[in-house]
Formats: sequence, C-alpha cells, structure tokens
Amino acid sequence: MSSPTKSPTKAAHEHALLLNSIAEGANEYPKPEHVNYTYGTAGFRTLATKLPSVLFRVGLLAVLRSKRLEGATIGVMVTASHNPEPDNGVKLVDPSGEMLDPTWEAHATALSNCPTTQSLISTFTTLATHLRVDLHQPANIVYAYDTRPSGPELIKALEKGFEVFGESVKTVNLGITTTPILHYVTKATNDKTGEYGKPTKEGYNQKMAGAFKTLIGNRGPLASLYVDCANGVGAIALQEFISTLGDILPVHPLNTSTSEKGALNHMCGADFVKTKQALPPSVQSSNVLSKAGTRACSFDGDADRIVYYYLHETKGTFRLLDGDKIAVMVAMFLGDLVVKAKLDEEHKLQVGVVQTAYANGSSTKYLTSRNIPVTCVPTGVKHLHHAAHRYDIGVYFEANGHGTVLFSDGAIKALKTASPQSPDSANAIKNLLAFSELINQAVGDALSDMLLVEAVLAHRGWGAPEWDAGYEDLPNRLVKVEVPDRSIFVATDAERRLQYPQGLQEKIDEAMRKYDMGRSFVRPSGTEDCVRVYAEAKTTAEADSLAFAVTDLVKWGSGQT
Repeated sequence: MSSPTKSPTKAAHEHALLLNSIAEGANEYPKPEHVNYTYGTAGFRTLATKLPSVLFRVGLLAVLRSKRLEGATIGVMVTASHNPEPDNGVKLVDPSGEMLDPTWEAHATALSNCPTTQSLISTFTTLATHLRVDLHQPANIVYAYDTRPSGPELIKALEKGFEVFGESVKTVNLGITTTPILHYVTKATNDKTGEYGKPTKEGYNQKMAGAFKTLIGNRGPLASLYVDCANGVGAIALQEFISTLGDILPVHPLNTSTSEKGALNHMCGADFVKTKQALPPSVQSSNVLSKAGTRACSFDGDADRIVYYYLHETKGTFRLLDGDKIAVMVAMFLGDLVVKAKLDEEHKLQVGVVQTAYANGSSTKYLTSRNIPVTCVPTGVKHLHHAAHRYDIGVYFEANGHGTVLFSDGAIKALKTASPQSPDSANAIKNLLAFSELINQAVGDALSDMLLVEAVLAHRGWGAPEWDAGYEDLPNRLVKVEVPDRSIFVATDAERRLQYPQGLQEKIDEAMRKYDMGRSFVRPSGTEDCVRVYAEAKTTAEADSLAFAVTDLVKWGSGQT
C-alpha cells in the first residue's frame, strides 16, 4: 500500500531534512581511512574500534530494507560470535527470520565503504532511487547485541542511523540476547497469523519448553547435562530458559562469566572444543565428566553453534560429537519417524542431509549406506540453508556445530492433514510436528539444537556412547597455507576439486591414492591471502602425511617452490 501523496514542496523539504540528518550522523561517525569492509555470510566482522561508522550505515540500510518491504520488520544483530572479545560485528535479518537477501549484501558493502559524508549521501540517494524505496513508508526494526564490552557504544551508532528518519521508524531494542533469539523474534513479529509464537524472548522460551515437554512426555527427568556457555550471552539465555522449562532436564551451566574482561570464548566454547579436540580446561579441572555416562556440550559466544562431548568410560579419552554426528543422528531418527507415520508411502516425504566438503567422510558413507540422500554444497550457511529447502525435511549441520532442520510447507501440511493408520503412526506424526516447533528453522541455534539432541537421545534411550557408536570419524587435519595470491586457486564441484592452477588437482589426486581412505581438498580463504588444506585418511599419521604432502603441492602451485 502506497503512502499518502505529499505536496512537492513539503516532500522536498522533508528530503532535505533527511539528508542533513544523515550528514550529521556521518560526521559523528566518520569512516576510518585505509579500512575496507565486506558484508559476508556473517555480516560485517572486525575489531570493534573500526566499526562505529559501519553500525551507523547499517542502521540506514536496515531502514531502507524495511521501507522497501512496506514496513516489514527487519532484525539487526550486533555480535562477533566465536571471535575474540576485542572483535565485534553486525548482520541484518530478513522478515522470514533468515539471513539478509544476498542481493543486498553489495549495498551494505557500498554504504560502509563511502569515504566521505558527501559520498555516503550520494550513494544513499542512488540506492533509494535504484531500489525504488518510498522513503515516506513506515519502517520497523528489532535489534539486539551480545555481551561484548563494545556492544553498548556500537548500539548508539546503530540507533543514530535509525533516528535520522524521524518518526517513520519504530524500533524494539531486545537488549542483550542470543543471535537465534533475535532471528526468532524477527520471524515471529512478521508472522501475522500469530501461529509461530509470541515475538518476545519469553515467547521463544515458552515455545521451546512446550515442544520439548511434548516430546519428552513421561520420560523425564532426563540425565544431567553440563553446558559450557563460552562466558557469553548463551549463559544468560540458558538461565532464563531453565526457569521456564523446570526440572525435566537438569542443566548445569559452566563458563558463565559474562562480565569478566577477556573471558568470552577464551579457552572455552564450541570453537575451542572443535579446533583443539579437547575439553575446555575449566571443564577438565571441574571433573564433572568423571562419572561414567555424563555428557556435556559447548555453545559458542552468541549461542548459534553447539558441539557435544564425553569421556570414554574405560580409556578416559575425550570423544567429540560434532555437527556431523548431530546431523547423522537427527536425520536417521526423523527418517524413522516418517516411516512410522507412513508418510514415506502416502506423501513420499523425504528426509535428506546437506553437507560441505569439510564433513567427515565416515558420516557421508554412513548416511548413504542407509539410504539417506546427501547433497554437498560450497562452504557457507547460505548454501546449506538454500539446499536444505529442496528436501521435505532437510537436515544441515556444519562440522563446527552450526546447523538446523528445515520442514517444508508441504511437509507441515502433510503432517497436519495425515490420517493415522495406527496409534504408532499417530504418535510419530505428533512427534514430528513437535520437532518442527522445537527446531529454530530460521538459523542454527545452540539452545534449540541442544533440546533437539536431548529429545532424540531420550526417544532412543541412548547415552553419548550409544550415539557415538554409529560410525568412527576418519582422522583428519586442517592446515592453513599462506600464499602470495589466493585468487589463482579456483575451486569447483562444491569446493572438492581445484579447477586452477591447472595441473594441481591431478597431483592432489595422485597424492590421495597413496593413502588408505585418503581424501583431501584445497579451498581459498574468503578473507585472507591463504588457502586451507583439509585431509583425512584411515590413521592419524596418514591424515597428517597427506595434509603436508598437499601443502607442499599448494606451495608448488602458487610458485613458492
């Protein structure tokens, strides 16, 4: 619906006032010299001291996006996830609760790199015209930030970007909360049916707790779970959630020092556990996992990633249950429920898994051997999320623990209209619908995914060892190789093979053939002059040897030898 027509004189006057307000804000938050910004999958992310000008400009873009979509609510999250505490970042969330439309990423990059106030005004005006934005439309924004000390000052810069538009912009400040909760509130605010849930933090907790209780039924209370919160915002969200959930799942939060300087993500959190393949020292020293059968998990700094782990009962060795392990268990279980519900026959519902080249080869082999289709896509959440939409129930998790499950509209309709053939099929349908409510389908969500894992384990009657027993990860190694020019490395086939430099892939193939179950690929970094070499093989020694052999080939291919 278009806004009421204004007289040309009044409209011109209002436009001049808007541009003056933008100029004032731009002068207050000037772009630093010699800094280049790029909006990627994670939005903008760098040292917090370099970001005030970016936050102001993201405020402008968020309002443009909302006005272009006739007042639909846009989300803005200020976070740097698993990065060190001095970093920060910002990303936009579309009305669906999913990431910003990729075609707008270039607009974010263009605005953030305008070197002067005048160039910013010129670029803003050009964008508004090019995108056919009616600046008289209302705009609605919901925004939040994590526990980083730099957050409040960056939020002021963001709010300045909103304020230049005057009363046409309505905002909701969620304060300190997790990235997934911001995504949830954005989606819920735009859901005019009200079916998705209340657009508040409390609404999120109620929806998750309600679905989890439905799934657990009379199986509770479950075994205790220790949760490493990475000294981040997940600690606050988890505490609030526990008070809503009650004692059905005894949760013991660890690493909850959200106000201690330097503690965020330091020697703890999902990224530490995954990269070091070890317990956080704080968990190790607490001995909470010494009792047989005890399991733990780690969130990352903004609670959108999760990995599980436990200690082997007899050997006492560390065992990681990462994103691959989560995806396999969840996909197998949902596939079983679809069969029990008879929806594989009547509606031909298909459960599929989406992976990247970094997924462990054993997980891929395990799934395909059990007739679960697997799609491999380039690295990046947007590629995984997009491909998961192609399945009726699409499961995707990166090995780092970021992932979710998507239920298609057709799958939900089939579940809601199905005629159960038996009490078993009725129960399976009820559980599938509860899982669709429990899972945050907009984005990877550590809290939601934790409940997903716990619900599946409860239904299977498993502990961590039974979950882990499905398949053994192949030993693997990831090596970062600095190169003079990463652009000469061009990957193809979902980043599993190199197209250029010519002749290099053939040499990598030759190296792989020398190792039992050897697999390796080379992927150029998106942000720095380096490439990453991934290698896996039957033994740790072979995986290391293959990784170093391919590293030498990369140096040869880049002219360093």
